Amino acid sequence: MADLKAVASQIRRDIVRMVHGSQSGHPGGSLGCADFFAALYFKVLKHDPNFHMDGKNEDLFFLSNGHISPVFYSALARSGYFDIKELATFRKINSRLQGHPTTHEHLPGVRVASGSLGQGMSVAIGAALAKKLNNDKNIVFSLHGDGELDEGQNWEAIMFAAAHKVDNLISTVDWNGQQIDGTTKSVLDLGDIHAKFNAFGWTTLEMNGNDMDEVVATLDKAKGLVGQGKPIGIMMHTIMGKGVDFMQNDHHWHGIAPNDEQLAKALAQLPETLGDY
Repeated sequence: MADLKAVASQIRRDIVRMVHGSQSGHPGGSLGCADFFAALYFKVLKHDPNFHMDGKNEDLFFLSNGHISPVFYSALARSGYFDIKELATFRKINSRLQGHPTTHEHLPGVRVASGSLGQGMSVAIGAALAKKLNNDKNIVFSLHGDGELDEGQNWEAIMFAAAHKVDNLISTVDWNGQQIDGTTKSVLDLGDIHAKFNAFGWTTLEMNGNDMDEVVATLDKAKGLVGQGKPIGIMMHTIMGKGVDFMQNDHHWHGIAPNDEQLAKALAQLPETLGDY
């Protein structure tokens, strides 16, 4: 667990440096999900950094809330998909590291463009069904934002997954209670998301997404529920801006970059563990 926590700390450093370097991006949700990505890519996911788009005989991951690309790119680079030095090109001209992940850039690890919210669940379901048709026993994972669930397509997909027993799918919702215009409760209150997934016929779990032990244990538990006739949903409570005190629980950091002084203050709170790019 110490190793995973060290990875998460470095990922958080990468996030604030990337967003500062381009003076644009989405640090808040990225910081909140750093523990999840560290656990997923360095412990749970059966994946091959020697990237093949079809992903045969390996687990797949789809990022639906594509604006948190900084945490995704850092996890991919740190786990060997491409040189960490490329993180310095984030959101710059001719970079493969677009603000939202895209496939035409041919960045290893990216299987779907996810700039438009609400579509990742449908894509993940399609991939999961393809694995069933191919007798591939590996798992499809996806991540979604709680604010993203305002998009109606999600609920059609959630209903479809249960109806068609897509039981090789593990979808996690980042339930941080914040979105770009304010709290999720004030913008469009979805109530008890956990209860909604249950009502739609999913097997559901809940976890503290900023507790590494709990993240790993819950993801392992979810893997044990695969193949039992229901899709698996994890309601993941996180703190937007986790790890940087002045960003925490503040929706304003959903999509703004730190200035030089704020960067220095943030980095002082995040130990360098794997070496900065």
